[in-house]
Amino acid sequence: MRIIELILDEDEAIGVEAISVVENPAIESDFIALNNQEIKLAEINKEKRLLMGALLIPNKPIYRKNGKEEYYIFFSKKTVARASQMYLQNGNQSQSTLEHDKVLSGLTLVESWIVEDKVHDKSVKYGMDLPLGSWVGSVKVDNDEIWNNYVKSGKVRGFSIEGMFADSLESKAELSAEDKLINELKKALS
Repeated sequence: MRIIELILDEDEAIGVEAISVVENPAIESDFIALNNQEIKLAEINKEKRLLMGALLIPNKPIYRKNGKEEYYIFFSKKTVARASQMYLQNGNQSQSTLEHDKVLSGLTLVESWIVEDKVHDKSVKYGMDLPLGSWVGSVKVDNDEIWNNYVKSGKVRGFSIEGMFADSLESKAELSAEDKLINELKKALS
């Protein structure tokens, strides 16, 4: 089965255009719904309405099927980091969809980071065990329908990105440590 590395072509790249909330995230990592109750003076308890989870995981094989053709795609650490930067640089923080189908309003990426430490990263505090180089985000949900009918009910469990990427070229003169890891991944999946 073919394994395709998706990359960003800096000259033509659009990168990640939207974050979709989905029932079955392709990266197989569910988000955590943060709805801690806070009491402030005489105010009624309010939910934080934050979803936190992995947006992209480097070197994670993601199964795809296009008609009869089956294959895997993956993103390198470098591509994950650049995609996270471009998403914010392009001002796409409030671009979101439901199951890659319905455009949503009222969902905004309010935190975004790359996991750099397996012990002290914020994701660890919330029980996530993500590889170094993973792109993690927190999305604020100010859309009552999505919060009540999809998040609270468990109909959506994770994030999935939407964007435009290019296929990598297979030939490289000198392999970096990450390229060697990618080749090992390809061999394991073949």
